[in-house]
Amino acid sequence: MGHPPRAAQGDDAELIVRSLAEPEAFAELYDRHAGGLHRYVLRRLGAGLAEDVVGETFLIAFQQRHRYDTSRSEARPWLYGIAANLISRHRRSELRAYRALARTGVDPVAQSWSDTVDTQVAAAASGAALAAALRGLNDRDRHVLLLIAWADFSYEEVAAALAIPLGTVRSRLNRARTKMRAALGGVNPTLTDDDAQETDRG
Repeated sequence: MGHPPRAAQGDDAELIVRSLAEPEAFAELYDRHAGGLHRYVLRRLGAGLAEDVVGETFLIAFQQRHRYDTSRSEARPWLYGIAANLISRHRRSELRAYRALARTGVDPVAQSWSDTVDTQVAAAASGAALAAALRGLNDRDRHVLLLIAWADFSYEEVAAALAIPLGTVRSRLNRARTKMRAALGGVNPTLTDDDAQETDRG
């Protein structure tokens, strides 16, 4: 059968390759990425579902680790892509949370989330207007927008996570931000450094 593909020592790909012969090694991948993934899912679905979704994400990843593209040293996009599919299954729960936030303007998840990825976005996320705007996006556009705004992904990482072309990432993000700006009266709370560079290049 031959040997499994080799990967750079110490990166996620190497760890996944090693776990094929030593399944217990996969636990280190969990240790590396579970915290950040949990915070992201928490923002999307709340505490009630976050633990289950993160646990199922790593179970699926473990079961499918033999399919991992070892040319990708960083496994985070792969893991978040699995999580995105699971989040989509809980679409009603996510929309229900946005609906409640839009009605009350209170976001208990944001209040308890101390490790903020993007201060501006996290602060704006407490607003009813932003909740209503997020609720108005379709699932595909919301995944792209929030992977960038809340998971701090680059455009390339989003493309890898969702298995879509880079151009599709850009078009979905542009569409989502157009809708967000319209809903928020021209304010864009999800602008990142990457976008500033894109604007400068344009």
